[in-house]
Amino acid sequence: MNNNNTIYKDSPLGKIPGDWEVKRLGEVCTTFKSGYGITSEEIYVNGEYAVYGGNGLRGYTNKYTHEGIYFLIGRQGALCGNIVRVFGKNYISEHAIAVQTDNKNDNSFLAYKLDFQNLNRLSESSAQPGLSVEKLIRLKIALPPFPEQKAIAHILGLMDTAINKNNQLIAKKELQKKWLMQNLLTGNKRLGGFDNEKWKIKLIEDVLIPVSRPVDKPLSSFLALGIRSHGKGTFLKYDFEPGKIDMDTLFEVRENDLIVNITFAWEGAIAIVNKEDEGALVSHRFPTFTFNPENGIIDYFRHYILQPKFKYLMDLISPGGAGRNRVLSKKDFLKLEVKIPSPKEQTAIGRVLQVADKEIQLLKTKTEKLREQKKGLMQVLLTGKKRLVIN
Repeated sequence: MNNNNTIYKDSPLGKIPGDWEVKRLGEVCTTFKSGYGITSEEIYVNGEYAVYGGNGLRGYTNKYTHEGIYFLIGRQGALCGNIVRVFGKNYISEHAIAVQTDNKNDNSFLAYKLDFQNLNRLSESSAQPGLSVEKLIRLKIALPPFPEQKAIAHILGLMDTAINKNNQLIAKKELQKKWLMQNLLTGNKRLGGFDNEKWKIKLIEDVLIPVSRPVDKPLSSFLALGIRSHGKGTFLKYDFEPGKIDMDTLFEVRENDLIVNITFAWEGAIAIVNKEDEGALVSHRFPTFTFNPENGIIDYFRHYILQPKFKYLMDLISPGGAGRNRVLSKKDFLKLEVKIPSPKEQTAIGRVLQVADKEIQLLKTKTEKLREQKKGLMQVLLTGKKRLVIN
C-alpha cells in the first residue's frame, strides 16, 4: 500500500484519484433481478426454509433460482441495504435483489463498495424501509481500474476469511463449554480428585443469604439495574427518572450479588451482579442475595443458575394468570432444593468454566479487532485515500 504521487481530481462525489471514474450502478451491472413471492405451500422444502440468501434448497421451480457469481441486496424491512455475496445456485424471496456486474468490473469489489456506502440511507420509507431497483440503478459510485478493484476485493476477502475462521472457533469453544456445563454441573462427569465425594441436597436458603441495602429514592436521575430474561445477564439504565417508579425506597446492589426479577423469574430473569453494576438501584421486585461460602461458590452458581433444570424450578414456583403476569414466590424460592457438590469441588468446576469463558472472550475480542481492521481498510481503500501497488 502506498500513497506516492497520487493525483486527485474533483468529481460529483468529491475528490477521487485521477484514474478513478464515477459511474451509475446501472452502467456497471448487467443484472438487477428481484426474487419472487413464495406461497405458503411452497415455503417448506426438505426441512429448510427458502429465505433471503438461502443456499442449497431443492424443489423450487426455476423462477426462484439465481445462478452464477453475484450479490444480493436486501430491499425491505430489517434486511434493507444488507449485502450478501453468493456463488452458485440460490433461491431468494421478493425481499432481495440479485445484482451482477459486467466483465469490466469486479463483483466482489462492488459488493464491498455498496456495503461501505450504507444503502439503507436510500430507503424510501422510515416506517417500513424499502429500496427500489430504479434508485439503485441511478446510484453514483467511484470506481478504480479493474486490476485495483480485484486487488482491493482480495485483501478484504482475506479479512473476511480470518473473521469467519475465528467465529467458527468461537462456535466450537461455546459447544465445548456447553458440554462441560451439562456434565460438570450435573455430576455426570467428575473432576479428578472428587470421584468419591457425594453430592448433597441443599435448600437455596442454605446457599444464599438475603440482603437488603435500602436507600431513599433519589430526587434526580439515577443509575438503575434490570435483568434480561433467558439467563442473558444484567443491563444498566442510565439517567433513570425518579418519576418512572412509585416507590420511595429503592435498594442498592453490589458486585457478586445474586439478583432475581420476581416477575420474570419463570423466564430465566436471574443473574449475578457485575462489577460495572455496582451501586445501581432496584425496586423491591428484585430480591437480592449474597452467597454463604460454606455451601455456595459464586463462580459455580454463575453457571448453575443458567441450567434448564434451575429455570424449570423457578417456573414451578411462579404462579400467575394469563399472559406473562406470573410472580415468583420469594418464600418458595428459598425452599428450592438443589443437589450440589462440596464448596471445594464447586470451586474447581467454577475455575474450569471460567477458563472456558476467558478463551471465548479472547476470541470474541479478536473478532472485534479484525472487524475494526477491516473497517479501517475499507475506509482508505474504497475511497482511494490509500492505493495498492499493482504489479
